[in-house]
Amino acid sequence: MSVTTVPDDQRFVPVLLGADAATYSLARSFHEEYAAVSVAVSRLGAGPVANSRIIEVSRLADFDDDDALVAHLQGLGERFGDRPLLLLTSTDYLVRRIVTLRDRLEPRLTIPYPDLALIDRLTDKAQFAELCRELGIAHPETVVYDVARHEQLKDDPELNERLAALSFPIIAKTGNSATYERYDFPGKQKVHTAASRAELMDLMQRVHDSGYPGTFILQDMIPGLDDGMRILTCYCDRAGRVRMGAFGHVLLEEHLPETLGVPAAIITGQDRAVLDEAVRLLEHVGWRGYANFDLKYDPRDGRTKFFELNPRLGRSNFYVNAGGVNTARYYVEQYVDGSDLSDEPRLVESAKEELYTSLPVPLVLRYLPGDLRKKVLSLVARGKVTNPMMYARDPHPKRWAYVGAYGANQVRKYVRVYPPPKREKA
Repeated sequence: MSVTTVPDDQRFVPVLLGADAATYSLARSFHEEYAAVSVAVSRLGAGPVANSRIIEVSRLADFDDDDALVAHLQGLGERFGDRPLLLLTSTDYLVRRIVTLRDRLEPRLTIPYPDLALIDRLTDKAQFAELCRELGIAHPETVVYDVARHEQLKDDPELNERLAALSFPIIAKTGNSATYERYDFPGKQKVHTAASRAELMDLMQRVHDSGYPGTFILQDMIPGLDDGMRILTCYCDRAGRVRMGAFGHVLLEEHLPETLGVPAAIITGQDRAVLDEAVRLLEHVGWRGYANFDLKYDPRDGRTKFFELNPRLGRSNFYVNAGGVNTARYYVEQYVDGSDLSDEPRLVESAKEELYTSLPVPLVLRYLPGDLRKKVLSLVARGKVTNPMMYARDPHPKRWAYVGAYGANQVRKYVRVYPPPKREKA
Protein backbone atom coordinates (compact mmCIF):
# COMPACT_ATOMS: atom_id res chain seq x y z
CA MET A 1 0.00 0.00 0.00
CA SER A 2 1.37 3.42 -0.97
CA VAL A 3 2.36 6.04 1.58
CA THR A 4 -0.20 8.84 2.02
CA THR A 5 0.70 12.19 0.41
CA VAL A 6 -1.16 15.46 -0.08
CA PRO A 7 -3.04 15.36 -3.43
CA ASP A 8 -1.77 17.70 -6.12
CA ASP A 9 -5.20 19.29 -6.53
CA GLN A 10 -5.77 20.04 -2.82
CA ARG A 11 -6.25 23.81 -2.56
CA PHE A 12 -4.74 24.31 0.93
CA VAL A 13 -2.60 22.26 3.31
CA PRO A 14 -3.01 21.94 7.10
CA VAL A 15 0.47 21.54 8.63
CA LEU A 16 0.16 20.07 12.13
CA LEU A 17 2.98 19.93 14.67
CA GLY A 18 2.76 16.75 16.74
CA ALA A 19 1.84 13.10 16.50
CA ASP A 20 -0.65 12.58 19.32
CA ALA A 21 -4.39 11.93 19.36
CA ALA A 22 -5.06 15.69 19.30
CA THR A 23 -3.10 15.94 16.06
CA TYR A 24 -5.16 13.13 14.57
CA SER A 25 -8.38 14.86 15.70
CA LEU A 26 -7.38 18.06 13.92
CA ALA A 27 -6.54 16.13 10.76
CA ARG A 28 -9.89 14.36 10.93
CA SER A 29 -11.69 17.72 11.18
CA PHE A 30 -10.04 18.96 7.98
CA HIS A 31 -10.75 15.69 6.19
CA GLU A 32 -14.40 15.50 7.23
CA GLU A 33 -15.15 19.06 6.07
CA TYR A 34 -12.87 19.41 3.04
CA ALA A 35 -11.54 15.91 2.25
CA ALA A 36 -8.12 17.48 2.92
CA VAL A 37 -4.99 15.48 3.77
CA SER A 38 -2.92 17.10 6.55
CA VAL A 39 0.86 17.02 6.98
CA ALA A 40 1.90 15.98 10.53
CA VAL A 41 5.43 17.09 11.42
CA SER A 42 7.06 15.27 14.35
CA ARG A 43 10.19 13.43 15.33
CA LEU A 44 8.97 9.88 14.71
CA GLY A 45 5.53 10.14 13.12
CA ALA A 46 4.34 7.12 15.08
CA GLY A 47 1.28 6.38 17.20
CA PRO A 48 -2.06 7.97 16.22
CA VAL A 49 -0.77 9.57 12.99
CA ALA A 50 0.88 6.44 11.57
CA ASN A 51 -0.74 4.35 8.80
CA SER A 52 -3.38 6.99 8.15
CA ARG A 53 -4.99 7.80 4.82
CA ILE A 54 -5.78 11.34 5.95
CA ILE A 55 -2.29 12.27 7.18
CA GLU A 56 1.04 12.62 5.41
CA VAL A 57 3.76 11.93 7.97
CA SER A 58 6.72 14.32 7.76
CA ARG A 59 9.53 13.24 10.09
CA LEU A 60 12.06 15.69 11.49
CA ALA A 61 14.82 14.15 13.63
CA ASP A 62 15.86 17.57 15.00
CA PHE A 63 12.29 18.55 15.84
CA ASP A 64 13.38 20.44 18.98
CA ASP A 65 15.88 22.61 17.10
CA ASP A 66 14.32 25.89 15.97
CA ASP A 67 16.55 26.32 12.93
CA ALA A 68 15.83 22.76 11.78
CA LEU A 69 12.09 23.24 12.28
CA VAL A 70 12.06 26.52 10.35
CA ALA A 71 14.05 24.98 7.49
CA HIS A 72 11.71 21.97 7.39
CA LEU A 73 8.60 24.14 7.29
CA GLN A 74 10.12 26.43 4.67
CA GLY A 75 10.82 23.31 2.62
CA LEU A 76 7.14 22.41 2.79
CA GLY A 77 6.32 25.94 1.65
CA GLU A 78 8.53 25.53 -1.40
CA ARG A 79 7.09 22.11 -2.17
CA PHE A 80 3.48 23.28 -2.14
CA GLY A 81 4.07 26.33 -4.29
CA ASP A 82 1.44 29.00 -3.77
CA ARG A 83 -1.07 26.82 -1.94
CA PRO A 84 -2.03 28.26 1.50
CA LEU A 85 -0.45 26.48 4.47
CA LEU A 86 -2.10 26.60 7.94
CA LEU A 87 0.35 25.89 10.77
CA LEU A 88 -1.43 24.45 13.84
CA THR A 89 -0.81 22.46 16.99
CA SER A 90 -2.64 21.36 20.16
CA THR A 91 0.17 21.74 22.70
CA ASP A 92 0.88 24.89 24.70
CA TYR A 93 4.64 24.90 24.34
CA LEU A 94 4.41 24.33 20.58
CA VAL A 95 1.89 27.18 20.21
CA ARG A 96 4.33 29.46 21.99
CA ARG A 97 7.21 28.15 19.88
CA ILE A 98 5.63 28.79 16.49
CA VAL A 99 4.38 32.21 17.59
CA THR A 100 7.95 33.03 18.64
CA LEU A 101 9.10 31.92 15.18
CA ARG A 102 6.32 33.80 13.39
CA ASP A 103 8.67 36.36 11.75
CA ARG A 104 10.66 33.51 10.18
CA LEU A 105 7.63 31.58 8.94
CA GLU A 106 5.09 34.13 7.78
CA PRO A 107 3.74 35.00 5.30
CA ARG A 108 4.42 31.64 3.63
CA LEU A 109 2.78 29.79 6.52
CA THR A 110 -0.32 31.20 8.19
CA ILE A 111 -0.18 31.11 12.01
CA PRO A 112 -3.71 31.76 13.38
CA TYR A 113 -2.76 32.49 16.99
CA PRO A 114 -2.64 35.76 18.98
CA ASP A 115 0.61 37.62 19.60
CA LEU A 116 3.03 36.32 22.22
CA ALA A 117 2.34 39.07 24.77
CA LEU A 118 -1.38 38.25 24.86
CA ILE A 119 -0.73 34.51 25.02
CA ASP A 120 1.69 35.00 27.92
CA ARG A 121 -0.80 37.21 29.76
CA LEU A 122 -3.76 34.85 29.45
CA THR A 123 -1.87 31.58 30.02
CA ASP A 124 -0.11 32.90 33.10
CA LYS A 125 -2.45 31.51 35.74
CA ALA A 126 -1.77 34.33 38.18
CA GLN A 127 -2.63 36.99 35.60
CA PHE A 128 -5.64 34.98 34.49
CA ALA A 129 -6.91 34.82 38.07
CA GLU A 130 -6.43 38.58 38.40
CA LEU A 131 -8.34 39.16 35.15
CA CYS A 132 -11.21 37.01 36.41
CA ARG A 133 -11.33 39.06 39.62
CA GLU A 134 -11.27 42.30 37.61
CA LEU A 135 -14.19 41.20 35.42
CA GLY A 136 -16.20 39.48 38.16
CA ILE A 137 -15.86 36.04 36.58
CA ALA A 138 -16.23 33.02 38.86
CA HIS A 139 -12.81 31.64 39.78
CA PRO A 140 -11.37 29.58 42.67
CA GLU A 141 -9.68 31.38 45.57
CA THR A 142 -6.05 31.64 44.47
CA VAL A 143 -2.62 32.27 46.02
CA VAL A 144 0.42 32.80 43.78
CA TYR A 145 3.65 31.22 45.09
CA ASP A 146 6.98 32.50 43.74
CA VAL A 147 9.04 29.29 43.63
CA ALA A 148 12.34 31.16 43.23
CA ARG A 149 11.74 32.77 46.66
CA HIS A 150 10.88 29.48 48.38
CA GLU A 151 13.62 29.77 51.03
CA GLN A 152 12.27 33.18 52.09
CA LEU A 153 8.58 32.30 51.75
CA LYS A 154 8.42 29.01 53.60
CA ASP A 155 8.38 30.80 56.97
CA ASP A 156 6.75 34.04 55.80
CA PRO A 157 3.91 35.27 58.07
CA GLU A 158 2.15 37.06 55.19
CA LEU A 159 2.08 33.83 53.18
CA ASN A 160 0.67 31.98 56.18
CA GLU A 161 -2.12 34.53 56.36
CA ARG A 162 -2.91 34.16 52.65
CA LEU A 163 -2.87 30.37 52.88
CA ALA A 164 -5.33 30.60 55.73
CA ALA A 165 -7.90 31.74 53.14
CA LEU A 166 -7.60 28.28 51.60
CA SER A 167 -8.63 25.07 53.32
CA PHE A 168 -6.40 22.04 52.92
CA PRO A 169 -6.32 19.92 50.88
CA ILE A 170 -5.51 22.37 48.10
CA ILE A 171 -4.60 22.20 44.42
CA ALA A 172 -1.05 23.19 43.42
CA LYS A 173 -0.14 23.63 39.76
CA THR A 174 2.35 25.49 37.62
CA GLY A 175 1.70 29.09 36.75
CA ASN A 176 3.30 28.61 33.32
CA SER A 177 2.82 25.27 31.56
CA ALA A 178 5.27 25.97 28.72
CA THR A 179 8.14 26.71 31.15
CA TYR A 180 7.19 23.90 33.54
CA GLU A 181 7.55 21.26 30.82
CA ARG A 182 11.32 21.89 30.68
CA TYR A 183 11.97 20.93 34.32
CA ASP A 184 11.77 17.65 36.18
CA PHE A 185 11.67 16.60 39.84
CA PRO A 186 10.63 13.55 41.88
CA GLY A 187 6.87 13.05 41.83
CA LYS A 188 6.23 15.67 39.14
CA GLN A 189 2.63 15.83 37.93
CA LYS A 190 0.60 18.21 35.83
CA VAL A 191 -1.57 18.99 38.86
CA HIS A 192 -0.63 18.28 42.48
CA THR A 193 -2.75 17.94 45.62
CA ALA A 194 -1.36 19.02 48.98
CA ALA A 195 -3.20 17.65 52.01
CA SER A 196 -1.40 19.89 54.51
CA ARG A 197 0.98 22.82 54.76
CA ALA A 198 3.84 20.38 55.36
CA GLU A 199 3.02 18.54 52.12
CA LEU A 200 2.84 21.84 50.28
CA MET A 201 6.25 22.98 51.54
CA ASP A 202 7.78 19.62 50.63
CA LEU A 203 6.39 19.97 47.09
CA MET A 204 7.63 23.54 46.76
CA GLN A 205 11.10 22.45 47.90
CA ARG A 206 11.24 19.79 45.18
CA VAL A 207 10.04 22.23 42.53
CA HIS A 208 12.57 24.82 43.73
CA ASP A 209 15.41 22.30 43.65
CA SER A 210 14.58 21.45 40.01
CA GLY A 211 15.52 24.99 39.00
CA TYR A 212 12.01 25.89 37.83
CA PRO A 213 12.01 29.74 37.87
CA GLY A 214 8.29 30.48 37.70
CA THR A 215 5.27 30.55 39.96
CA PHE A 216 2.95 27.90 41.32
CA ILE A 217 -0.77 28.51 41.70
CA LEU A 218 -2.30 27.35 44.97
CA GLN A 219 -6.07 27.09 44.73
CA ASP A 220 -9.11 26.22 46.73
CA MET A 221 -10.01 22.59 45.97
CA ILE A 222 -13.57 22.56 44.69
CA PRO A 223 -15.37 19.42 45.93
CA GLY A 224 -16.25 16.72 43.45
CA LEU A 225 -14.68 14.15 41.15
CA ASP A 226 -13.96 14.22 37.44
CA ASP A 227 -17.65 14.56 36.57
CA GLY A 228 -17.64 17.97 38.25
CA MET A 229 -15.32 19.30 35.52
CA ARG A 230 -16.54 21.29 32.55
CA ILE A 231 -14.93 22.37 29.27
CA LEU A 232 -15.58 25.30 26.94
CA THR A 233 -14.06 26.09 23.55
CA CYS A 234 -14.57 29.43 21.81
CA TYR A 235 -13.55 30.82 18.45
CA CYS A 236 -12.78 34.55 18.10
CA ASP A 237 -12.75 36.09 14.63
CA ARG A 238 -10.02 38.36 13.30
CA ALA A 239 -11.87 41.39 14.70
CA GLY A 240 -11.79 39.93 18.22
CA ARG A 241 -15.46 38.91 18.41
CA VAL A 242 -16.48 35.53 19.80
CA ARG A 243 -18.31 33.68 17.03
CA MET A 244 -18.64 30.15 18.42
CA GLY A 245 -18.91 28.47 21.81
CA ALA A 246 -18.93 24.73 22.53
CA PHE A 247 -19.61 23.59 26.11
CA GLY A 248 -19.12 20.13 27.53
CA HIS A 249 -19.76 18.23 30.76
CA VAL A 250 -16.65 16.19 31.52
CA LEU A 251 -17.31 12.66 32.78
CA LEU A 252 -13.81 11.25 33.15
CA GLU A 253 -10.28 12.63 32.81
CA GLU A 254 -6.90 11.12 32.02
CA HIS A 255 -5.08 9.91 35.14
CA LEU A 256 -1.51 9.21 34.10
CA PRO A 257 0.87 11.87 35.52
CA GLU A 258 1.88 13.24 32.09
CA THR A 259 -1.73 13.73 30.93
CA LEU A 260 -3.51 14.19 34.25
CA GLY A 261 -6.59 16.37 33.85
CA VAL A 262 -7.07 15.96 30.10
CA PRO A 263 -10.79 15.25 29.47
CA ALA A 264 -11.24 11.71 28.15
CA ALA A 265 -15.04 11.48 28.13
CA ILE A 266 -17.44 14.42 27.64
CA ILE A 267 -21.16 14.91 27.11
CA THR A 268 -21.62 17.86 24.78
CA GLY A 269 -24.29 20.40 25.60
CA GLN A 270 -24.94 24.04 26.46
CA ASP A 271 -24.43 26.47 29.36
CA ARG A 272 -25.18 29.99 28.17
CA ALA A 273 -24.23 31.62 31.48
CA VAL A 274 -20.71 30.17 31.26
CA LEU A 275 -20.43 31.07 27.58
CA ASP A 276 -21.49 34.66 28.29
CA GLU A 277 -18.71 35.00 30.88
CA ALA A 278 -16.15 33.65 28.41
CA VAL A 279 -17.37 36.06 25.72
CA ARG A 280 -16.95 38.96 28.13
CA LEU A 281 -13.39 37.90 29.00
CA LEU A 282 -12.21 37.14 25.45
CA GLU A 283 -13.65 40.28 23.89
CA HIS A 284 -12.23 42.38 26.74
CA VAL A 285 -8.66 41.27 25.90
CA GLY A 286 -9.12 41.09 22.11
CA TRP A 287 -8.40 37.38 21.67
CA ARG A 288 -7.97 35.87 18.19
CA GLY A 289 -8.52 32.26 17.10
CA TYR A 290 -9.44 29.43 19.46
CA ALA A 291 -9.41 29.50 23.25
CA ASN A 292 -10.07 26.48 25.44
CA PHE A 293 -11.18 26.83 29.07
CA ASP A 294 -10.94 24.37 31.96
CA LEU A 295 -13.77 24.84 34.47
CA LYS A 296 -15.40 23.08 37.41
CA TYR A 297 -18.90 23.18 38.88
CA ASP A 298 -18.84 24.18 42.55
CA PRO A 299 -21.72 22.52 44.44
CA ARG A 300 -21.18 24.87 47.38
CA ASP A 301 -22.54 27.91 45.54
CA GLY A 302 -23.88 26.43 42.28
CA ARG A 303 -21.43 28.36 40.07
CA THR A 304 -19.13 27.00 37.38
CA LYS A 305 -15.65 28.41 37.97
CA PHE A 306 -12.96 29.19 35.42
CA PHE A 307 -9.57 27.60 36.10
CA GLU A 308 -7.44 28.54 33.10
CA LEU A 309 -7.28 29.39 29.40
CA ASN A 310 -5.38 27.32 26.83
CA PRO A 311 -4.39 29.32 23.71
CA ARG A 312 -5.43 26.62 21.26
CA LEU A 313 -7.88 23.88 20.55
CA GLY A 314 -7.69 21.47 23.47
CA ARG A 315 -6.30 17.96 23.33
CA SER A 316 -9.90 16.74 23.37
CA ASN A 317 -10.77 19.15 20.55
CA PHE A 318 -12.98 16.71 18.65
CA TYR A 319 -15.71 17.04 21.29
CA VAL A 320 -16.54 20.33 19.52
CA ASN A 321 -17.17 18.39 16.30
CA ALA A 322 -19.24 15.85 18.25
CA GLY A 323 -21.38 18.76 19.42
CA GLY A 324 -22.11 19.76 15.85
CA VAL A 325 -19.43 22.34 14.92
CA ASN A 326 -16.44 21.43 12.76
CA THR A 327 -13.42 23.31 14.16
CA ALA A 328 -11.54 23.34 10.84
CA ARG A 329 -14.21 25.41 9.12
CA TYR A 330 -13.40 28.66 10.95
CA TYR A 331 -9.70 28.34 10.15
CA VAL A 332 -10.39 27.82 6.46
CA GLU A 333 -13.14 30.40 6.06
CA GLN A 334 -11.14 33.15 7.75
CA TYR A 335 -7.50 32.36 7.02
CA VAL A 336 -7.75 30.64 3.63
CA ASP A 337 -10.88 32.11 2.06
CA GLY A 338 -10.62 35.54 3.72
CA SER A 339 -14.22 35.64 4.97
CA ASP A 340 -15.18 38.07 7.76
CA LEU A 341 -18.05 35.70 8.72
CA SER A 342 -20.53 38.55 8.16
CA ASP A 343 -23.00 36.14 6.57
CA GLU A 344 -22.99 33.92 9.68
CA PRO A 345 -24.89 34.26 12.98
CA ARG A 346 -23.27 36.61 15.51
CA LEU A 347 -22.65 33.72 17.91
CA VAL A 348 -23.01 30.02 17.17
CA GLU A 349 -23.57 27.82 20.22
CA SER A 350 -23.13 24.08 19.67
CA ALA A 351 -26.37 22.35 20.59
CA LYS A 352 -26.05 18.66 19.72
CA GLU A 353 -25.92 16.27 22.69
CA GLU A 354 -23.37 13.51 22.11
CA LEU A 355 -20.97 11.33 24.09
CA TYR A 356 -17.39 12.12 23.14
CA THR A 357 -14.94 9.51 24.42
CA SER A 358 -11.36 8.51 23.72
CA LEU A 359 -11.87 5.52 26.05
CA PRO A 360 -13.95 2.34 25.71
CA VAL A 361 -17.51 3.09 26.89
CA PRO A 362 -17.58 0.21 29.46
CA LEU A 363 -14.50 1.75 31.11
CA VAL A 364 -16.18 5.17 31.34
CA LEU A 365 -19.34 3.65 32.84
CA ARG A 366 -17.36 2.17 35.74
CA TYR A 367 -16.61 5.68 37.05
CA LEU A 368 -20.03 7.30 36.81
CA PRO A 369 -22.79 7.85 39.38
CA GLY A 370 -26.22 6.45 38.59
CA ASP A 371 -27.74 9.49 36.88
CA LEU A 372 -24.82 10.03 34.51
CA ARG A 373 -24.54 6.30 33.87
CA LYS A 374 -28.18 6.24 32.73
CA LYS A 375 -27.60 9.26 30.50
CA VAL A 376 -24.55 7.67 28.86
CA LEU A 377 -26.38 4.38 28.31
CA SER A 378 -29.22 6.33 26.67
CA LEU A 379 -26.79 8.11 24.33
CA VAL A 380 -25.11 4.80 23.47
CA ALA A 381 -28.47 3.16 22.76
CA ARG A 382 -29.30 5.99 20.33
CA GLY A 383 -25.93 5.74 18.60
CA LYS A 384 -24.83 9.16 19.84
CA VAL A 385 -21.19 8.29 20.53
CA THR A 386 -18.05 9.79 18.96
CA ASN A 387 -14.53 8.44 19.40
CA PRO A 388 -12.04 10.75 17.63
CA MET A 389 -9.80 7.87 16.62
CA MET A 390 -12.57 5.76 15.10
CA TYR A 391 -12.98 7.31 11.66
CA ALA A 392 -14.69 5.15 9.05
CA ARG A 393 -13.05 7.08 6.18
CA ASP A 394 -9.60 6.16 7.47
CA PRO A 395 -9.74 2.34 7.28
CA HIS A 396 -6.09 1.27 7.19
CA PRO A 397 -6.01 -2.09 9.05
CA LYS A 398 -2.78 -1.27 10.89
CA ARG A 399 -4.28 1.94 12.17
CA TRP A 400 -7.39 0.16 13.41
CA ALA A 401 -5.18 -2.40 15.12
CA TYR A 402 -3.44 0.49 16.88
CA VAL A 403 -6.79 1.99 17.94
CA GLY A 404 -7.91 -1.36 19.38
CA ALA A 405 -4.65 -1.85 21.25
CA TYR A 406 -4.81 1.72 22.57
CA GLY A 407 -8.26 1.12 24.05
CA ALA A 408 -7.18 -2.13 25.72
CA ASN A 409 -4.08 -0.44 27.10
CA GLN A 410 -6.16 2.39 28.56
CA VAL A 411 -8.28 -0.14 30.46
CA ARG A 412 -5.13 -1.64 32.01
CA LYS A 413 -3.75 1.79 32.89
CA TYR A 414 -6.92 2.94 34.64
CA VAL A 415 -7.11 -0.28 36.63
CA ARG A 416 -3.55 0.33 37.75
CA VAL A 417 -3.53 4.06 38.50
CA TYR A 418 -7.16 5.05 39.14
CA PRO A 419 -9.56 2.50 40.61
CA PRO A 420 -13.20 3.65 40.59
CA PRO A 421 -13.69 6.04 43.52
CA LYS A 422 -16.16 5.30 46.30
CA ARG A 423 -19.08 7.69 46.20
CA GLU A 424 -21.30 8.73 49.05
CA LYS A 425 -24.83 7.41 48.67
CA ALA A 426 -27.44 10.09 48.21
